[in-house]
Amino acid sequence: MNAAQTSIAVGVLLAIVATLGWALNFIAPYVTGGYSLYDLMAVRFLIAGVLGGTGVLLCRAQLRTLRPAQRCLAATLGAVGCLGYGLCIAAGVMFGGPVMTPAFIGTVPVLLALVGNASTRTVPWRRLAAPLACLTTGLVLSNISSFHQPALDTSAWLAGLFFSLSAVALWLWFSVINQRQLTHLAAQATGLWTALMMVGAGVATLCLLPFIQALGLFTLPTLGFGLSQAGPLYAWALIIAVMSTLVGAWAWNAATRRLPMVLSGQLIALESLFATLLGLGFHGRWPTLMEAAGLGAVLIGVVMAIRIILTSPQATASAGRTVTVEQSH
Repeated sequence: MNAAQTSIAVGVLLAIVATLGWALNFIAPYVTGGYSLYDLMAVRFLIAGVLGGTGVLLCRAQLRTLRPAQRCLAATLGAVGCLGYGLCIAAGVMFGGPVMTPAFIGTVPVLLALVGNASTRTVPWRRLAAPLACLTTGLVLSNISSFHQPALDTSAWLAGLFFSLSAVALWLWFSVINQRQLTHLAAQATGLWTALMMVGAGVATLCLLPFIQALGLFTLPTLGFGLSQAGPLYAWALIIAVMSTLVGAWAWNAATRRLPMVLSGQLIALESLFATLLGLGFHGRWPTLMEAAGLGAVLIGVVMAIRIILTSPQATASAGRTVTVEQSH
């Protein structure tokens, strides 16, 4: 395996770590206890903001490598791609039920792969047909239960649809802009970029707290802030903030530097796979035959995509240029 292929392989491992961390987002409804989902999200992103501020202090030597506009953009990406995306998911689940939003989020890997290959032709379209077909089939099978959910009120259904589509749009925007920016950053600035994203998410959370309180979605003041009442909420918020926001964001940013978008887009499908397995664990059951077939198809599609990219001259050439640039720094 040459240096370019090794770089891609490391990128794949980092993407797996990131998607495993992000999958913790989907266990939030199971760990809030008597508190609301918005309590958990607020505490989580405030913790993330504090961790991000600490990271900026530790990486302050690299601040000079970023222009003021880049620092603001990193914070904006954190506010939109972490907090905004999370709020849209929570609102989509609240209005549209537990199936609609995950089903729409399941389209993101396919859409990102298409956008990535359209913007930078990495692999001939005919070679992408098989892995994309497996991914699509797997995601459809995994979400087939949505056809059996109880009918929703029209206004609630429309609200769920709006927030689900907004979540998809925000994540696509975040992924495209973030990947473009990271290709122009020095390798040592990746940690600082991640920290600035977390600061942006934390500051945006502080700005939104009065509105969440006014809407009656913030129940911590009513149920109590003390460790005896809210201790488990704080613990889960810390775990999710560290694993999903901190480790997940850093690992994804590091992976993005090494992978073409056509592959990183498909690897996001692993988030759905890990989220489903974690959800089944909390429910204490094995997957149904349909769910198992869907998960298997997603995994096959991802493995096929990795193999195609590792043997693609265009992808390895791009990875080789990334290795050269990082070694020059």
